[in-house]
Amino acid sequence: MMDLLDLLHDTMSSPWVYLAIFAIAVLDGFFPVVPSETAVITAGVFAASGAPYLPAVILVAAAGALVGDHVSYAIGRGGGGRLLDRLPPGGRRRAAIDRARRGIATRGGLILTVARYVPGGRTAVTLTMGAVHYPRRRFLAFDTLAAGSWGLYSALVGYLGGLAFEQDPLRGLLLGLGLALTVTVVVEVARWLRNRRRAARADPGTDSLSTGAVSRPADAR
Repeated sequence: MMDLLDLLHDTMSSPWVYLAIFAIAVLDGFFPVVPSETAVITAGVFAASGAPYLPAVILVAAAGALVGDHVSYAIGRGGGGRLLDRLPPGGRRRAAIDRARRGIATRGGLILTVARYVPGGRTAVTLTMGAVHYPRRRFLAFDTLAAGSWGLYSALVGYLGGLAFEQDPLRGLLLGLGLALTVTVVVEVARWLRNRRRAARADPGTDSLSTGAVSRPADAR
């Protein structure tokens, strides 16, 4: 265990750590199996001891996320749009895409910002925004906000863990990851509850069917 901590400390103390964080954040933008949030939280934990430098961690993480999101957007815009245009009109997939396009057109900034905190969600949203030809300038503006807030949040979560366990970085890392997991669970539960309420409002026939089933015996009498 001490060997692992020594290796982590040596890695985080190296100036190359900033390039590594940037590269990982870029890859996570279009290849979501790369754990960019874990890397940034780990850097934040060790930043509580002075190295790496916290503001630099935030900056390179946000910059990497911004670049990675634009790569994903470009992939969607280059190939995804043509595939969507080939979908036959009147089908379920075309209807779903049309709904997504309307949602992104009206509240794309909010969707993009929230998706940055959902594992895998960021890639799906950026690909879709490219595929439906969401305006590039608006995408840049909103994604700058989303990537910046994500870099700040991830680094500070790790930094708080590092401050709480300054003499035990492993516990600090576990605390930071636990806080990040808690936030993710809260976001997912909120999304599930919202979707459930929307489904209930969109299908009022269930209540009327139940009412009708109860009222028929009374009518028969």
